[in-house]
Amino acid sequence: MRACVFHAPGQPLTVEEAPDPTPGDLEVVVKVGRCGICGTDLHTTQDDAGTFATKPGTILGHEFAGEVAAIGREVTLLKVGDAVSVLPWMGCGRCGPCLSGVPSQCPKARGNGMGGTGGGYAEFALAGERSCVVLPKGVGFDSGALVEPMAVSLHGVRGANLRPGDKVLVIGAGPIGLAAAYWAKRAGAKVAVTAATGRREGLAMAMGADVFVTPDPGQRLARQVAGALGGAPDVVIECVGLPGMVQTAIDCVRPRGLIVVLGLCTTADSFHPGAALAKEARINFAVLYDRREFEITVDAFEAGAPEVGRMITDVVSLDEAPAAFEALRQRTHQCKVQIAPG
Repeated sequence: MRACVFHAPGQPLTVEEAPDPTPGDLEVVVKVGRCGICGTDLHTTQDDAGTFATKPGTILGHEFAGEVAAIGREVTLLKVGDAVSVLPWMGCGRCGPCLSGVPSQCPKARGNGMGGTGGGYAEFALAGERSCVVLPKGVGFDSGALVEPMAVSLHGVRGANLRPGDKVLVIGAGPIGLAAAYWAKRAGAKVAVTAATGRREGLAMAMGADVFVTPDPGQRLARQVAGALGGAPDVVIECVGLPGMVQTAIDCVRPRGLIVVLGLCTTADSFHPGAALAKEARINFAVLYDRREFEITVDAFEAGAPEVGRMITDVVSLDEAPAAFEALRQRTHQCKVQIAPG
């Protein structure tokens, strides 16, 4: 098969031939229809990724959907031809975490596109039988490849236990931040999104934001946010993953409020504990969803969520993927770029 392979920081991905995957007993082979390029892919292939650094030889891609092309001998829940969205974690398929829909917690878990097994920047990829959620008719591979980032944000929002009328600030207007705004609004919250520039204001409003806040150098962001929401936010969801963002969240959240950290910061960061202590702020770190959160997202797409599809701003072929990948390292108009390997 053909695949985009990472070899070293500073070097572009290369399109090359790779071995076709063969399914184990409780695994399937997925013919990849679409795979999203994630900010995490960009971060972990940089020199400063540290312990999160991508291993040379990795086929990236953990946001993918496609068609089941082959099944292992013990697979009973799927058949060849099924359209699926894939949780990018492959477990043993037999332990408690696997059977309860949390394959990432399996002692033998391997991450698709994260060094454990090949990901979706390829024509074919392996997946665990229980890591696949069947896509209903009318939900295409483009939406199927958005399920993973949408589920990341859903996991964070569910952990916040939002109530109707809660005030929520989302820091960042990338795909994770936009998805957080979408789920927070569906939970009945009043939602503000803030980002360094206003270029995604329209998309943020379409996804569920009530207000969009562009930082004014002349005043504190916390004051701007409180003014926009009618009070300090009960919950702040940090979706940027850069040094200083946790401190920004502490500054903005109300006393005894909650901070949910979804952004992956691959370098050391610091914040002022006294500021968090004075507010008795709680900080939750969230990243890994479960199968149920994938199913909830698929159900939302089946019911109709055209605004979410607006996040897809470009679709590229495998041959175009290396250049598109490198271009995303700089500020760009793109939101979510997907690869169509076929």
